[in-house]
Amino acid sequence: MKVAIFGAGAIGGYVGVKLAQAGVDVTFIARGAHLEAMRKKGVTLISENKRLTVRVRCALRADEVDTPDYVFITLKAHSLPAAAPQIAAMLGADTTLVIGVNGLPYWYFYGLSCKWRDRTIESVDPGGILWRTLQPARVIGCIVYPAAEVIEPGVIEHTYGNRFTLGEPDGSKSARIQALSKQLIAAGLKAPVRSQIRDELWVKLWGNLSLNPLSVLTTSTLDRLAGDPDLRDVCRTMMREAQAVGESLGVRFGIDLEQRIDGALEVGAHKTSMLQDLERGRPMEIDALLGAVVELGDLTGHAMPMCRAILALVRERARRAGCYPA
Repeated sequence: MKVAIFGAGAIGGYVGVKLAQAGVDVTFIARGAHLEAMRKKGVTLISENKRLTVRVRCALRADEVDTPDYVFITLKAHSLPAAAPQIAAMLGADTTLVIGVNGLPYWYFYGLSCKWRDRTIESVDPGGILWRTLQPARVIGCIVYPAAEVIEPGVIEHTYGNRFTLGEPDGSKSARIQALSKQLIAAGLKAPVRSQIRDELWVKLWGNLSLNPLSVLTTSTLDRLAGDPDLRDVCRTMMREAQAVGESLGVRFGIDLEQRIDGALEVGAHKTSMLQDLERGRPMEIDALLGAVVELGDLTGHAMPMCRAILALVRERARRAGCYPA
């Protein structure tokens, strides 16, 4: 099996090292100091108090990569449209895309049994460029749960979690998804295959769409956002609005809303990825995590007043920090 990791940062680096350790032919596509360090010294993973370094092929451009069987895409959601042509250039006739990107994915309505079947989502796929360039028929959905960070170029620290939930958009147990799941499990990762991948996608998104933007507006960690009664109530209101949208699209939420918030509380004094991006002056996944949900609220006829208000505020906060287009 040949696997390319496009966007070999924290999560891509983590899964790539695990696969390489298990004997998979892995190529990392990265850039900058991180790429140079990986080329010179290998890729180092710190996990469970162990330090492991592997040497794999590392490339800057798609034309340096042999045609892979699978491409893991682990970019930030807002980076994907610009990267799409380069990703497409490395694809063979049977290459599968494994989309491990936060938020609502561009392929969400592909083959979905509803009146919006095969509709694009403008917030994450402006002008439908992803739908046309990275055809949804190639896609396996992937929900990423591990927490990891690039602590210095070429060095990734894994904090917790090892689950990568997989699902075909049509719910099938295809040969390609079963082969991938088997290989991830052999690499020491959890890789369940779900027939209703969108249900689990929404459960993760449910917390992210509220907690991430609120963390940017308040600079608070998860324990404060989920534990303070007033902040928790704002989270709860946003999540109820989003739940109504999801359920109108046929989603079944497998856990209670309060359980979802309690899960965030248990993580403790953790900064969300969006707050970390704000502090580092990086673009944030505002549209994938909340903008797209509000767009689907428009589509399904749900007003979503709290989500809309928070979306407007977090966009302005990001603009003031130079982390969102003016």
